[in-house]
Amino acid sequence: MATKSRYLLQIHLLVNREDLPQLPQEIQEDFETIYKQILQLDPYRCGGFPSADKQGNLSGYRALEIDWLGVAYRLIYRIYEKPAPKRVFIISFGEHDTAYDRAKERIGK
Repeated sequence: MATKSRYLLQIHLLVNREDLPQLPQEIQEDFETIYKQILQLDPYRCGGFPSADKQGNLSGYRALEIDWLGVAYRLIYRIYEKPAPKRVFIISFGEHDTAYDRAKERIGK
């Protein structure tokens, strides 16, 4: 029996258009098979992947920390508990600084 997702997953249009094509193929594949699933099931614990609440301009957002072959990647997202349905909105995904810069641009900060 399949596990029902607890959170609806929403992805900013530019994540698919700009962010994913710039990532290594393995990270892109993991996004489709791993990262999306763990965010839908538990965006707070992230299946054991490190994640953290952000401060400052990105207050209210979280970052899933992915270190791959010595490069730090960040998947930036926000969790909405209300109104129903509960959802996770992915705002950016990229190398550390790039992901944060894009997230700030996309939310207008």
